[in-house]
Amino acid sequence: MKAKIIPAFIATALLFAACGRHVPVYAWLSFPEDASPESISECFSSLKAHGLEGVCVNNGFDVQRTAEAAKAAKALGLEYHAWAPAMLQEGLDSSWYAVNRLGQPAYSVQAYVPYYKALDPRNPQVADWLVEKYLALAAIPEVDYVQLDYMRYPDVILARGLWDKYGLVMDEEYPVADYCYCPDCVSAFKELSGIDILQAEDPSKVPEWAAFRCEAVTSLVGKIVDAVHAAGKKVSADVFPGPDSYAAWMVRQQWDKWPVDKFFPMNYNDFYLEDAAWVGQVTAEEVASAAGVPVYSGLFICREWQKKASLEDPEESGLLPSELAEAVLGSLDAGAAGICLFTSADMTPEHWEALDKALGR
Repeated sequence: MKAKIIPAFIATALLFAACGRHVPVYAWLSFPEDASPESISECFSSLKAHGLEGVCVNNGFDVQRTAEAAKAAKALGLEYHAWAPAMLQEGLDSSWYAVNRLGQPAYSVQAYVPYYKALDPRNPQVADWLVEKYLALAAIPEVDYVQLDYMRYPDVILARGLWDKYGLVMDEEYPVADYCYCPDCVSAFKELSGIDILQAEDPSKVPEWAAFRCEAVTSLVGKIVDAVHAAGKKVSADVFPGPDSYAAWMVRQQWDKWPVDKFFPMNYNDFYLEDAAWVGQVTAEEVASAAGVPVYSGLFICREWQKKASLEDPEESGLLPSELAEAVLGSLDAGAAGICLFTSADMTPEHWEALDKALGR
């Protein structure tokens, strides 16, 4: 009689159940501006009841709202990450914004969507402004981590699942989404490499130019992390998958070089037209790349999961309850320290039940 072959993710589930291993679960979430303290506390209490260890809450750089939410979370024993998008900002000095290969600054012309008003990570005034903003969040006693998001350039290549949404075929790096060609960046790169990138026949074929921009992001991250660590707090970061397989060439994130304390890669399989098994595969790369820094696999949840077959927009899609175990356990089997749900509001009762079963709870 042949031995029955047990799928890897089911074997992992059985192992976790037998060992009683605790698996940290986090969630990304945000609240309406008019959310009451009572509703915020009720939300956190519900997530705590579902076994969550921490929350990543987007109040941007609003110190007051962050302080209120962090206090409510800590009262329940939840780890609090002050999640704040970095490079996409409105209403700042026009000289702070990145410039695309057509010479268009991001404050006046945006790739893809109007909110892609991207700052130039090499601009020292941008760096000073961001350090100040993240330090203000770190100064809140109940904040455990500041969480870097959109710490990158705009997507020079969109995830494959988004091409149809924007009517694009991204078989090369197109000038409108290729940043930063401001005079300061062009000059600094020429001084460093001897290459005038504006004279290059195809800038996307110049590896030194790609590396220069990856380093610009890494350097900015280092400045923020050094300041926050000096203030006695920690830093987490939302990043694209990889980094080599996706993040580095899509958004100039060589995040394996970032000195942060936790990574939250956004392993949104539907965005890449991949199945749930892909999540574990890419997590293995991320864990190896992070070299000991904890990785929490970010999972995109499909709220309207009964209608998934008819959902054309990947940003409305995500994991079904029936797919959740494979994504979760594949991540853990690959070495992830835990998982993070995007978003907790999209978790249906069926998703919570599937998560509990997967983790043997």
